[in-house]
Amino acid sequence: MKIVCRFLLCLGLSLFAATLRAQDEPPQDAEGCKDSPLVSRFPGGHINSCENKEYEQADFPMGTDKDGNPVTKHLEGEYHSWDIATRDGVSEIQVYRNFLAALKNGGFAIDYAGSPNDIVAHKGATWIHIESKGAYYYQTIVTVKEMAQEVAADASSLHDEIQKTGHVAVYGIHFETGKADILPDSADTLKQIVLLLEQNPGLNLRVEGHTDNQGSAASNRALSEKRAQAVVAWLTSHGVAAARLTAKGFGQTEPVADNATEDGRAKNRRVELAKL
Repeated sequence: MKIVCRFLLCLGLSLFAATLRAQDEPPQDAEGCKDSPLVSRFPGGHINSCENKEYEQADFPMGTDKDGNPVTKHLEGEYHSWDIATRDGVSEIQVYRNFLAALKNGGFAIDYAGSPNDIVAHKGATWIHIESKGAYYYQTIVTVKEMAQEVAADASSLHDEIQKTGHVAVYGIHFETGKADILPDSADTLKQIVLLLEQNPGLNLRVEGHTDNQGSAASNRALSEKRAQAVVAWLTSHGVAAARLTAKGFGQTEPVADNATEDGRAKNRRVELAKL
């Protein structure tokens, strides 16, 4: 009995010692997560999670308007975010003031300082948002850039969508700002429309122009009409029979996204093809 008791006592002491050692070891960062090279973590903290994307969008807080409604800045580009736990006893205001001073000292312009939680700052094209929660904080960094277009509209996909819904939005046709002049980088997309019509001789199309809501409704409708006509002119100059095409401008009357954001306005500025 004494031997068993001594064994259990030793086992208990060993487990207790192992527990103490585990408690002494600092928490480990989440697998694959590293500090940003721009901003070091709050001392004594560890990374709970992180996210890294080649291209993503984020809305950073910028306070409120005169009516008390929240105002945000919409950003798109290279995206990195962290959820970082602070050491015991750290407060929201402590995290907030430390990062506010660090960003200023680092040459960042402070765009919004909402004590004791939010800081938004930028340097060049790089924007950072710190959201303090005391026991942890969120850190998000977006470096603004244009998205690389990796998927092009092709005749087959255009045909499939027209067969399915009767129309298709085409985003590879670009115009000079405020004008109906087609930019040279639109040629590849326009050639796919020519190929679509060559492969489907029974298909007739209405080319539709759409705009965002910037400017007056009348000027937007006129601009969208001219842009639709410009596309028809390009297609007929490249072998498509004029009798197979019509043009119509809808201006800002048929948005497909929120005109309150740049991303939404970009989606609304489009050419659509509708089956006749």
